[in-house]
Amino acid sequence: MYIAKSVGVLSVAKMMGLIYACFGLIFAPIVLLIGAAGSFAGQSHVPLAGLFSVVGAMALPLIYGTLGFISGAIGALLYNLCAKWMGGLELELEEARRLKRFDIEAFRQ
Repeated sequence: MYIAKSVGVLSVAKMMGLIYACFGLIFAPIVLLIGAAGSFAGQSHVPLAGLFSVVGAMALPLIYGTLGFISGAIGALLYNLCAKWMGGLELELEEARRLKRFDIEAFRQ
């Protein structure tokens, strides 16, 4: 059993920023569909609804990535602070073994 006493704040922040930016890429088409539905609904008081949805869909990964970076850094700082008081997460690790390219017997074990 191993205990994670601290995590790298910048490392966690970068990883969370990338993960959240990917979420932004996943949600961008949904924003485009909602904007297209709104622009085709015939509402004349918002003539640029389609343009707003395109700009919003393009900005979504950037906004999500930035917020993910910030929240990842805050979360890592809080983890490091709490791990000093409570001891950290207990991890059970297993050493990875390399598989040969056509080693079928290794998969059966």
